[in-house]
Amino acid sequence: MNTLFIISMFLVPIFLLLTKGRRSSKRVPPGSLGIPIIGHSLHLLRAMRANTAEKWLQQRIQKYGPISKLSLFGKPTVFIYGKDANKFVFTSDTSTLSNSQTQSVRALLGDRCLLELSGQDHKGVRDAIGLFLNPESLKRYVGKMDEEVRIHIEMHWQGKQEVKALPLMKTLTFNIICTLLFGIERGARREKLVDWFQEMIEGMWSTPINFPFTRYNRSLQASAGIRKMVNDFIDEKRLKLAQKDATNPQQDLITCMLSARDENNREVITEKEIVDNVILVMTAGHDTSSILITFLIQLLANEPSVYAAILKVLSFCFAEQEEIANSKPKGELLTWEELAKMKYTWRVAQETLRMFPPIFGGFRKAVKDIEYDGYLIPEGWQIFWVTNMTHTDNTIFPEPSKFDPSRFENQVSIPPYCFIPFGGGPRMCPGYEFARIETLVTIHHLVTQFTWELLADNFFKRDPMPVPTKGLPIQIVQKPNVTS
Repeated sequence: MNTLFIISMFLVPIFLLLTKGRRSSKRVPPGSLGIPIIGHSLHLLRAMRANTAEKWLQQRIQKYGPISKLSLFGKPTVFIYGKDANKFVFTSDTSTLSNSQTQSVRALLGDRCLLELSGQDHKGVRDAIGLFLNPESLKRYVGKMDEEVRIHIEMHWQGKQEVKALPLMKTLTFNIICTLLFGIERGARREKLVDWFQEMIEGMWSTPINFPFTRYNRSLQASAGIRKMVNDFIDEKRLKLAQKDATNPQQDLITCMLSARDENNREVITEKEIVDNVILVMTAGHDTSSILITFLIQLLANEPSVYAAILKVLSFCFAEQEEIANSKPKGELLTWEELAKMKYTWRVAQETLRMFPPIFGGFRKAVKDIEYDGYLIPEGWQIFWVTNMTHTDNTIFPEPSKFDPSRFENQVSIPPYCFIPFGGGPRMCPGYEFARIETLVTIHHLVTQFTWELLADNFFKRDPMPVPTKGLPIQIVQKPNVTS
């Protein structure tokens, strides 16, 4: 009896805190907030890891309708979906919605990254990142990226009979980020950064219970290690800027952000904002690109059941890449103009993104009471939206389970805010063009130098991003007389 009383006295204040702001109005969306703290978080995470999250959400839709309430990661939440929901999320100004990630994401990435900033703060940081990642700037880095891919293939692919695609693509994309975005040389520091980064990523969508030996606790410790290392990089690059050793302020992202000045020649981005956004760019650039390329490898595999379905895709994609490879002197690096010719290959990548979007969904916070679709979303509540809900809508993409790159031949035919692997509107991911270049360069070298077959089933889970459960092992054969 005493134990029950003590537990009750502990839970009641927490429940009142979590439900603070709930209205008694019948216009609040239908659904249940579940038990305090836990809510529906474990149900969602289990469904994601079993690759049944979309089914779980469809069951909610069938039960409650197009908008419903639940509790995720310790906060009352409203789930919305569809084209109009996407537009609402991506176009609402900061007086309506604010960026608000889950507690675990905010603790790991920081509260001054783009996912959290609004208004002029958001614009200032986004402009600095965009200056480095815009197409005109990236043209200069195609050759460097090509060199990184060549080194990677020589080290990890050539002479091998079997490889695991996913861990190799994670290694490649991390090395590209370290070299191009942050100017971090190969060596012990980069290897330690990789270890910390992988540990941090595992706790991105976890229940924020900071007890020893929990996934969340391990991720927090890894994040602290990364922050200390990034602070050291900032000190080194600031010193070089002061000594005029860095002749090009845009030589890497950290230097570019340090070089951002206002009309009075004062730094416009704080050191914490640089650290938080460096970690954000590492996370976004590493996982999204590596997952896209991994699923491209899976879809282009010479495994019979896949090959029969996408024979035409293979023919066009391989022909396009081999034509470019055969037109170049052996060993010559790819150019921006050659990437522009890879139109069909990028359509294949877009269709891969439609079917396997790296980002499952996201969160916003209601800054005030919001009227939406006939219901009230109370101030302070989370809003949860999901990418796949429009990507697999057969009224938008006919036969959504069919792999068909021709969907993207005419981009105008796709309604706005329906294809959103990189977000939309003013919240469009600034790394979109970087990911496109990285993907095209990597696929060019793989399809012109190797053929491959799957060695395991293609089952994947979301944790929180889609990953083949066995790392996508493939058997590879190097093509003779490679000219690239």
